[in-house]
Amino acid sequence: MHGEDERGRAFPAGLTPAQLRRRIDPASLGFETTETLEVVQGLIGQDRAMQAIRLAARIGHRSFNLFVVGPAGTGRHSAVQMVLDHEAADRPVPCDWAYVNNFEDEQKPRALKLPSGEAQRLKAEMEDLVDDLGAEIPALFEADDYQARRKAIEAEFADAGSARMQEFAARAKAEDVGIVNTPSGFLLAAIRNGEVIEKEVFDKLSPDEQARIEEKIARFQKELNAIIEGTPALVRAHRQRVIALHASMAEQAVQARISEARANFAGIDSVQQYLDEVAQDIIRNAELFLEAHAQGRDGPFPAGIRKIHRLPQFGRYVINVMVSHAEGDKTGAPLETEELPTLNRLVGRIENIAHMGALMTNFTLIRPGALHRANGGFLVLDARRVLSEPFAWEALKRCLQHRTIAITSMAERLSLVQTLSLEPDPIPLDVRVVLVGDRMLHALLVMLDPDFSELFKLQADFEEDFALTPENAELFSRLLASFIRREGLRPLTAAAVARLLEEALRRAEDSEKLSLHLGVLADILREAEHYACTRQDCADEAAPVSVEDIEMALTEAERRNARIRDRMQEAITRGTILIDTDGAVTGQINGLSVAQIGGFRFGRPSRITARVRMGAGKLVDIEREVELGGPLHSKGVLILSGYLSATYALEMPFSLQASLVFEQSYGGVDGDSASSAELYALLSALSGLPIRQGLAVTGSVNQAGQVQAIGGVNEKIEGFFDICVARGLTGDQGVLIPATNVPHLMLRENVVAAVDAGQFHILPVSTIDAGIAILTGVDAGVRDADGAYPEGSVNALVEARLASFATARQQFGRDRIGKVTGNAEGSGPA
Repeated sequence: MHGEDERGRAFPAGLTPAQLRRRIDPASLGFETTETLEVVQGLIGQDRAMQAIRLAARIGHRSFNLFVVGPAGTGRHSAVQMVLDHEAADRPVPCDWAYVNNFEDEQKPRALKLPSGEAQRLKAEMEDLVDDLGAEIPALFEADDYQARRKAIEAEFADAGSARMQEFAARAKAEDVGIVNTPSGFLLAAIRNGEVIEKEVFDKLSPDEQARIEEKIARFQKELNAIIEGTPALVRAHRQRVIALHASMAEQAVQARISEARANFAGIDSVQQYLDEVAQDIIRNAELFLEAHAQGRDGPFPAGIRKIHRLPQFGRYVINVMVSHAEGDKTGAPLETEELPTLNRLVGRIENIAHMGALMTNFTLIRPGALHRANGGFLVLDARRVLSEPFAWEALKRCLQHRTIAITSMAERLSLVQTLSLEPDPIPLDVRVVLVGDRMLHALLVMLDPDFSELFKLQADFEEDFALTPENAELFSRLLASFIRREGLRPLTAAAVARLLEEALRRAEDSEKLSLHLGVLADILREAEHYACTRQDCADEAAPVSVEDIEMALTEAERRNARIRDRMQEAITRGTILIDTDGAVTGQINGLSVAQIGGFRFGRPSRITARVRMGAGKLVDIEREVELGGPLHSKGVLILSGYLSATYALEMPFSLQASLVFEQSYGGVDGDSASSAELYALLSALSGLPIRQGLAVTGSVNQAGQVQAIGGVNEKIEGFFDICVARGLTGDQGVLIPATNVPHLMLRENVVAAVDAGQFHILPVSTIDAGIAILTGVDAGVRDADGAYPEGSVNALVEARLASFATARQQFGRDRIGKVTGNAEGSGPA
């Protein structure tokens, strides 16, 4: 198929339909429906990443944590889950951990390490122990033996105090001094004939008699004071005897019950030591059980079945289980995934309760985090979520560096509250952390965080595509079959699988590679099954999904997302946005770009114009001047300047002033894929040759004039094609693309059909000379042995124009110098 310009000159034939879209023959797949295919275990095309995940799971050295890199939808999470599930099942079940009361310092709870499954058993044992002692200790104190021993102590101390006072009273009475009991205490007074001497009588006694009486009273008062002062010591001795009696009585019940508990946990040294501490504390605090018994005396339940371990005062004996692997749980090491990795949910937290207007806490309010649950196994986290949570990343690094889990609250880090807090023992940490993130995030962590590379030494980099071969096509088909069976979907026909393979090629932007963004294909499958279930001719529930269902799913998905694209195309067809698709214009060309809204990409043409005049060799990029051009676009424009100055007018100054602009572009412009179009516009403006407006251009260029590959080639071609279809195909419309982009073509069927009918053309070019010849219909020209371009060629016209600029500039310079010199001579004296 050939097109002709306005001069009637033909331009080269474009690509054939076979080069525009690779087709998969359903017959080559070797099956009728996916129901007959064997399932695939795991992912395909990800051998490198899977090997890294397995290494991270098996290596025993510390700091070999893993960062999984790759775009969403490539199966990163499922691959990690699958490999770690298998590896965790072969590892031993880790130990249990619990926090218990520190009876010496309650602000520093102790971490208790127990064999797997023993933490919950110890917790239940302690609850039973407290309940049992709650019945046994009060029973001992109500027994006749205790009552007799208590009465003996009371009688002993009562007799001791009474005997001293009686002996004192007898001696005082023998010397006529009596003890008077008053509301303010004991007083001594002189007596005569058994009666207290009244003050009037005492005053009438002789001075010698009064002095003798006062001396006796003073002497006996000292003895009475000594007796009174000795009473507290007697009371203390009494109390100590009672405490000793209580301890001895409680010890009988406690040691018997503790011995049973010790036997139940024989061989576990940490539990044996803890039970010793519990026994001593219960013996010292036996009154707690007596008070609980007294409080529940009038309750509805007998003492033997009351759950007194639930009372607040017995919280000191609670076993706060942080992590336990009880019997019946999954064997092997734990595999945890924390979807919301806040500081508290990662390293644990210490809760508070409000009491009398104040915040209170104790060791029973310590709660575990994901690191506790994953200890001894694997923890999978989303990297972006961890980094977005305050203090979570620093806490994770600190735990990995010190190999311990230290609980720190955010309020404590920020010093927001001044409350009494706990300092629980850190728990030793043995965990393999797996972060899942994208490549940009990984690069930023490597560059900005010096700790990252030390802690995460392994990287699992997921591929985005893999080669299309007969073997890989079979693997891909089996992978689809595996997904269908796992999700309970209908099977696919071979034609439907072939269409999905073609879509995978398009998603990979390569006719030789299949995309591994499996999440997108999974959504297409689910939507296609919906259409298969709603077809009137598909009453059979086992009927497979057809190629028509796949096509409908693809078409409807594009239609749902194409509102912005359709509005842009409407604006072009109505003339609001100026784009020519026929005729020829000097210094004007249709460039192509790709816009992306969410996950939907589409191509759109943009008018690029160039204007030239004599100047000082400056190439003005208007987009850059107004700060709308990105660095890559600016780089492309600077390359144009290098190409022009090195290709034309080599023996004269580069005397060009040129401006380039994307017309009606009101947003940012970046990328160098329009640099070849901009160069074509410049060459047209310099040569005076018009450019065919029925052709659009994409491709970058280097300083040697070679056209280089770009991205989004399919969307760019289709974007211009849609505009041409809306205005009517003329047969001389098409797109110039880099020849190196030909393997990337997977165009829509309607584009291929138009090319096959000769109504549209895809023209590959390798050099600027080849492209400008097609656009203008004039040969670019090659320098002959004398270094001159053929007369009338594009390059000859460009060089002649640049030479005229240089000559004019030189003449302008001489004229300016002559004028200045003439003025200077005419201004001298006559």
